[in-house]
Amino acid sequence: MNGLSVFQLGDFTFSQPSRITANTRLGDGELVDIQREAKLGGSIHSKGVLILSSFLASRYAAEQPLSLTASLVFEQTYGPVEGDSASVAELCALLSSLANAPIRQSLAVTGSVDQFGRVQAIGAVNEKTEGYFDICSKRGLTGTQGVLIPASNVTHLMLRRDVVDAETAGRFHIYAVETVDQALELLTGILVGIPSADGTLPEGRLNQRVSLRLTHLAELSRKYAKNAERGSGGSREQVDE
Repeated sequence: MNGLSVFQLGDFTFSQPSRITANTRLGDGELVDIQREAKLGGSIHSKGVLILSSFLASRYAAEQPLSLTASLVFEQTYGPVEGDSASVAELCALLSSLANAPIRQSLAVTGSVDQFGRVQAIGAVNEKTEGYFDICSKRGLTGTQGVLIPASNVTHLMLRRDVVDAETAGRFHIYAVETVDQALELLTGILVGIPSADGTLPEGRLNQRVSLRLTHLAELSRKYAKNAERGSGGSREQVDE
């Protein structure tokens, strides 16, 4: 994922994308914040990662164990990371990994997310948008590049004329999103899928792919637990004999 970060040097503020990656595998529900483990993550950023764990459990594992271990990291960052404005990008990276759905690398994301998947406002939306536009412009605008920002930040936009002109001409795009589902559909090109009245998820949709993966991990966890119980029981019988 391309997450948008803001840097400040004295009175000068600028933005550039940070590469955010996620890794998911069988585990016991732990979401590892590598920034925090390396003492490079602030308390607000750690809070945002905990919210992601709550979202995953409540949406996809409300009635089964969350048999998942996942890790998140800002690649090649060498200073502290603070704030929750990357939590939408982090959540999309996690769900992309679980669904095996590639992310469009021409887009960058900023936004905070709550436990219900609603995208919340962040700071420095103008600097983040202009910073990513400048990088794309230097490399050549293709009409596929753009940024995803919280819908609640639209009223805060005061962008440079060249950014506005490029967006008007369709050479650069600014997408305002209200939910993580909207962000995922833009980033993956796959419909998320809304559960039916009986809770069934539409076939092939992103939500179903995530749910199937987590169900598979839960089944594997139960299988390993049963094998471990049988193995320990056999050991006790041998000792008794």
